[in-house]
Amino acid sequence: AHLRARGPPMTDPAPAVDALLFDMFGTVVDWRGGFLRDGPAIGAAAGVDVDWGSFADAWREEYRPALDRVRSGEVPWRNLDSLQAESLEALIDRFGLEGLSEADVDRLHHIWHRLDPWPDSIPGLRRLKPHHLIAPLSNGHVRLLTNVAKRAGIPWDLILSAELSRHYKPDEQAYLTALELLDLEPSSVMMVAAHEYDLKASREFGLRTAYIHRPYEWGPEAAASVERPDEGAYDVVVDSLVELADALGAPPIA
Repeated sequence: AHLRARGPPMTDPAPAVDALLFDMFGTVVDWRGGFLRDGPAIGAAAGVDVDWGSFADAWREEYRPALDRVRSGEVPWRNLDSLQAESLEALIDRFGLEGLSEADVDRLHHIWHRLDPWPDSIPGLRRLKPHHLIAPLSNGHVRLLTNVAKRAGIPWDLILSAELSRHYKPDEQAYLTALELLDLEPSSVMMVAAHEYDLKASREFGLRTAYIHRPYEWGPEAAASVERPDEGAYDVVVDSLVELADALGAPPIA
């Protein structure tokens, strides 16, 4: 049985959703917007000029290949900061940013720790929190996720991370470790993500799934090319975390 994506909650014989696990980058927070916000000031102070949207896109494109090198055993486990630092070194050469000081590079690297939530993220999470355990399940490490949440006021109940399993999503152990720590069966946990690879893996391991459509994750120019899955592709298919709260029957906060 499926939850309906819109309208009043349905009577569903499946177990109640006790916990919601959220992908972070692109689903809850706007990673690209962080570079458009902070990059120009970093570049101006160093006297360098770059298309910060293109720079952010290039860095994000290195994300999955870096994780896959760990997943395949090509390199030993490293947290996301370490992998991102390696990618950044290559991008500095590629984009001609050799004029950045060590402090500038550190500021650039830590934009990932200072990302802003999408406008609907915190309102939706606040509605969901009284009725479900809510936590990230991200490839970001615990300190990174904590820094993002603390700065942005994201109201998690706890922080879960692939770091706790030493396996990056979509490896099975990343999801199973979260379930073990929550002491919950997969059928009572829902993975919430804007990326279908994450949801398809979650479903294979028995979790329920909610797709959040984020067409602007890669910027306005790319929005039209981001396809929205059919309504029945996952348990819930919605356009925001507020709509997710609607679909799961979480009442508005008075």
